[in-house]
Amino acid sequence: MIPSLPSAIAAFFHATNTREFAGFLSLFTDAAHVNDEANDYYGAEIAAWIDRATAEAKPTAEVTAVTQQDGGAFHVTALVSGNFPGSPIPLHYHFILEADKIASLLIKA
Repeated sequence: MIPSLPSAIAAFFHATNTREFAGFLSLFTDAAHVNDEANDYYGAEIAAWIDRATAEAKPTAEVTAVTQQDGGAFHVTALVSGNFPGSPIPLHYHFILEADKIASLLIKA
């Protein structure tokens, strides 16, 4: 059984899967950092990143494992399917939360 996700992380995956990004930035702290495919995005850049990352690939993520670490850190593994080579693939999402918001997100294959 997969443990329940903190609300910000659950909302992140819901928005990604449905591509409903109204209010997406509210899931992140003002100084948030995202690293995806070795590219860094900060603050307001995160909204443009999620639009680009999902526009053509139309990914959906099925969470398969969650582990909580110290200091508000969560490691989430998800099977990601979409319109991209190698689909589906497992991706590893490393979240750090601050005050129930995403402060840092690292996505790795």
